[in-house]
Amino acid sequence: MSSKKILGNTVTVLACLLILSVSNAWAADICKADLDFSGDVYPGDAMIMLAEWGREDCAPNGPAMVPKTGQTTQYALGDDGDLEKGVAWPNPRFKDNGNGTVTDNLTGLIWLKNANCFDIRNWSQALTDCNGLNSGECGLTDGSIAGDWRLPNRSELNSLIDVRYYNPALSNTAGTGQWSAGNPFTNVQSGLYWSSTTYAGYTDAAWGVVMDVGDVYGYNKSYNGYVWPVRGGQ
Repeated sequence: MSSKKILGNTVTVLACLLILSVSNAWAADICKADLDFSGDVYPGDAMIMLAEWGREDCAPNGPAMVPKTGQTTQYALGDDGDLEKGVAWPNPRFKDNGNGTVTDNLTGLIWLKNANCFDIRNWSQALTDCNGLNSGECGLTDGSIAGDWRLPNRSELNSLIDVRYYNPALSNTAGTGQWSAGNPFTNVQSGLYWSSTTYAGYTDAAWGVVMDVGDVYGYNKSYNGYVWPVRGGQ
């Protein structure tokens, strides 16, 4: 075999490897939501790319994206405020849908705008209240029916927390300041909000988020807490 042919074959192989590498990197970027397809860079891009380009080799919605905590003040080298690791929040963070619901543009979850429609309830009552919620109640005009809403799990409820703030640890609509009444939620309480997640070490208890500081604790299910229904998600 001539040296010219060997050289030609080598170039061909290298070119194929380069194309494959670029293609795989591009596909990986799609799955990681690293490509800005629609003009907004946040986890929803993975789903958009998947729908538009049919990337069936991606995980159904891409990998789970861990957001920034919101802390920007540095207290020590290498701390959260120094590194600010995580997915950047969209601006606006929330969208008031004008029908009694608020969409979190970071997670895609849809929350009841009224954060205290049911007052304090024990855990079992909180589950029942959320499962039966429908349009016409709690200021809703979204056409939802019983079964569309639910009590959020621990991770979903905790995703609302903005550690930059205290009493409550919640941001405003834009995500650039602290929550205030109607911006975008109403009736936010600083006490315990129930999650649907049972405490594994003691199954008579469930996890809750204390909204004043964003702490997550386990409480006996007979305890009274607030109820913040959610719908959507995976």
